[in-house]
Amino acid sequence: MAKVRIGDRLISAGLITNAQLEKALEEQRKQVRRKKIVRVLVDLGYLEESKLLGFFVELCKRGELNLLSILEDFPNSEENILMLLSKMINMEYVDLDNYEFNPSIADCVPFGIIERYTSFPFAQDGDTIKVVLADPFDIQAKEAISRSIRGKKVAFCIAKKEQVVAVVIRLSLNDSVKLLVQNIREEMTGATGTIMADDDGNKSAITKLIGVIFETAVKQKTSDIHIEATETSTLVRNRVDGVMREAFKFDKDMFAPLSSRMKLMANLDIAERRKPQDGRYSDIIMGKPYDFRISTLPIITGESIVIRILDKSKVLVRLEDLGISELNYNRFNEAIKQPNGIVLVTGPTGSGKTTTLYAALNAIKSVTHKIITVEDPVEYQMDLIQQVMVNERAGMTFAAGLRSILRQDPDIIMIGEIRDKETLQIALQAALTGHLVLATLHTNDAISGVARLLDMGVESFFIGSTICGFQAQRLVRKLCPHCRYEVEPPEKMLVQIKNLIPEDYHFYKSHGCNNCGMQGYVGREVVSEVILGTEGMRRLISANATKDELLAEARKDGFVTMFEDALLKALEGRTSLDEVYRVAKL
Repeated sequence: MAKVRIGDRLISAGLITNAQLEKALEEQRKQVRRKKIVRVLVDLGYLEESKLLGFFVELCKRGELNLLSILEDFPNSEENILMLLSKMINMEYVDLDNYEFNPSIADCVPFGIIERYTSFPFAQDGDTIKVVLADPFDIQAKEAISRSIRGKKVAFCIAKKEQVVAVVIRLSLNDSVKLLVQNIREEMTGATGTIMADDDGNKSAITKLIGVIFETAVKQKTSDIHIEATETSTLVRNRVDGVMREAFKFDKDMFAPLSSRMKLMANLDIAERRKPQDGRYSDIIMGKPYDFRISTLPIITGESIVIRILDKSKVLVRLEDLGISELNYNRFNEAIKQPNGIVLVTGPTGSGKTTTLYAALNAIKSVTHKIITVEDPVEYQMDLIQQVMVNERAGMTFAAGLRSILRQDPDIIMIGEIRDKETLQIALQAALTGHLVLATLHTNDAISGVARLLDMGVESFFIGSTICGFQAQRLVRKLCPHCRYEVEPPEKMLVQIKNLIPEDYHFYKSHGCNNCGMQGYVGREVVSEVILGTEGMRRLISANATKDELLAEARKDGFVTMFEDALLKALEGRTSLDEVYRVAKL
């Protein structure tokens, strides 16, 4: 709606006067970055936020406004708005992410209606069926669902739209595998409780179900599949862009056949349920080759199975395609182009360190360099690079592998992870003797990398004389470009970052659409901070300088913190301010 129109409506409703609207429009014209007129009216104190919300709700009831418009006009969190809405329209607010939902409850409504209206029954309280709606103002949805549920009372509830859509997608998947689950039970009965083997060219139902699980995971760009036995069910969750999503939920009796078939595929002992096992399995999914690293762990309710999905094509990733900012890309590229020394990539598990190292090797590999890696395990195979896998049972540790590598006349060495003092000492010795060493380390930020090396018992002058650079990194989710919209952050958050942002700032969120599976995000990219081993930095490290002294020296060299780097991405509309605080606020 146009600004004048919404202003006129507010005047007609008696919420503001014509003079107040004129003054608000005048104030709006003075602003460097113009806020919506409703926000200006609230900021000037002419309009209470609660009354504005009530006004919008009335427009929604009459079909003159949609829920998305309300969310875009209020800087509070979506959850707070929905909770206020729930009180105004007398509907219970439900957080589906923290709700134990049994999919069988939804069977009382045909899936066609669930899919059409993005609504579903999720709980039963006596003779009342609770139904959650993506749009609490959708009268047609309420009528269709009420007609479907006969002999019971219906209580409608409100939840975040992306949560509702995510459950509907899961219900769709579960609906599509119901026949497979039935066939699995028949096969188990026919085979006296055991899993039937695949006949020549004929896949058993359990193999087909695993195929569906893997294919769904690949379509969602999943990094890890988690299959867990709970007290009441078999839960399949996928980690997508670093966040866990529920994909399937089966009855408890489905875990045993799933576990046995997974172990068979990975050449594990199907009878062993008391100790952890690790295996590997390769397959072609949707025409592309994938490796699946399978790990089992005994838990009190049975077992937990985690499958890491390795896309063999990702090894071709280029350093410039990781989303690293131009400043940090140039700084990191300068570090890895040094003839000798050590470059460390730091961050927590799942922050993309190994991918960054592979991209760095891709950038510097050539026929004129001998490159050898030692990894646990080797995730991707690369041309022109000799890769060694750690095997501690056979005595091939990181340290033992490094000693052998140094006798192979390498130019560049990549170490999957520096875990102990012995490995670190050999790596630094290699850096001192003319090799370029790339490795990963677990620290929260780049400056802490120095303290971590010192804690491992290495002399400061040893570190100072070999270091080329530290890159600390995280992965932030990228906003979906199809449903992104501009937002005004809460005042409290703006106060915290006012010295880091321009006067004419722009921040964005996304509400979810079909292109992003209602998640609001598509893919991830690197946010980072890079400290170079300049002459001044090496001198300070060797002199046991404090963290503040090292940071001051890094600032002189153009150092930008990870939070500042992530904030720049939010200002560019590549990610949201919420994501910046979730990932990069140290």
